[in-house]
Amino acid sequence: MPVKPDKMKDSIKEENVRERFDFQFWLLCASSFLFFSSFNMMIPELPNYLTQLGGAEYKGFIISLFTLTAGFSRPFSGKLADTIGRIPVMVIGASVCFVIGFVYPMITTVAGFFLLRLFHGFSTGFKPTGTSAYVADVVPFNRRGEAMGILGVFGSVGGGVGYAVSSFIVNNFTLNALFYTSSFVAIFSIIILLGMKETLPDAQRFQWHQLYIHRHEILEPRVKAPSIILLLTTFSYGIVLTIIPDFSVYLGMSNKGLFLASFIAASMLVRVIAGRMSDKYGRVKILRYSILLLMVSMILVGASHNIIFFLVNGAILGASVGMNTPTLFAWTIDLSDPLHRGRAVATMYIALEVGIGLGAVVSGFMFNNVMERIPLTFYTGALLAGIAFLYLEFVYLRKQAAHEQSKN
Repeated sequence: MPVKPDKMKDSIKEENVRERFDFQFWLLCASSFLFFSSFNMMIPELPNYLTQLGGAEYKGFIISLFTLTAGFSRPFSGKLADTIGRIPVMVIGASVCFVIGFVYPMITTVAGFFLLRLFHGFSTGFKPTGTSAYVADVVPFNRRGEAMGILGVFGSVGGGVGYAVSSFIVNNFTLNALFYTSSFVAIFSIIILLGMKETLPDAQRFQWHQLYIHRHEILEPRVKAPSIILLLTTFSYGIVLTIIPDFSVYLGMSNKGLFLASFIAASMLVRVIAGRMSDKYGRVKILRYSILLLMVSMILVGASHNIIFFLVNGAILGASVGMNTPTLFAWTIDLSDPLHRGRAVATMYIALEVGIGLGAVVSGFMFNNVMERIPLTFYTGALLAGIAFLYLEFVYLRKQAAHEQSKN
């Protein structure tokens, strides 16, 4: 049966008048913690793994191919989240992480590695889409920024744990043990999801025709502004994921995950506060500061010349992302139509994947294993952040002001 618009809007309205986050929200946070821990624990060791396979010059594709599939799958996950439900979409994404950990040890060629990375991208193409739509259904509308901040903390802690244990597992056991551990963690994320309640009214059974995507179903025009800003700012994150492992070794760090652990710890500390501030003072006001801080911190990281400076600047960078992400996510939900919330969230994530993917590819080619080029990659990220700030100030806000004047 098709979803009844009035019934869906009434149901979502009832959820939004709640003053507290319910138990389902906290279960979702726990599942997100495990999911992000599962796939993030591989990232610090993948560049070295690819080098062992003979593909050192293709490190920029480690993240970009992953994000390519994730971005391609977003319209499908968004549509399915609006038809068959949020939970099935999340289960599909987490299940990919579970399966993929058993396949990595079987790969012996560079081509096989990148084919697997393409498949692995379906995990983040589905799980976060369903998660964000689910959160929007169950939290009060006036606490969306805070909710996204809390969810981001759980994801950040999960990712930080994954980064931190990555090199430890490889150094004390084997690389294959790391892959199997990733799968073991993913299965617990799935178990939690299976015990949760679906929030989509009149969720339909899956039918193959639901995978047919019309042109107007790919992107949600209502969320154009936050998506453009997200694309420009996540370019920096693609640089971080691609360059930081080699930058860490260059500075003499044996644990390649320490920078990302510092980055995520700082991001975690500011997310909830930033989310609450965006609820109170508005999304745009918080974004002004977060984007400027991102621009400055990318310059500082690129100029790092010792381990202490490197880790401190990583924390500043993490703080900027911790301010930026929950604000943009909440802004996207604010602008979305409840009937097409999955599509709006999917559009946001498409922008995120494109930004990360471009950042990874461009920085990988710019770097090309020449250590002296590392600062330039980070300065490029700062430039894109500056463009995001200019778009917010001189394009979006001016259009909004002109629109308000025309109404008056």
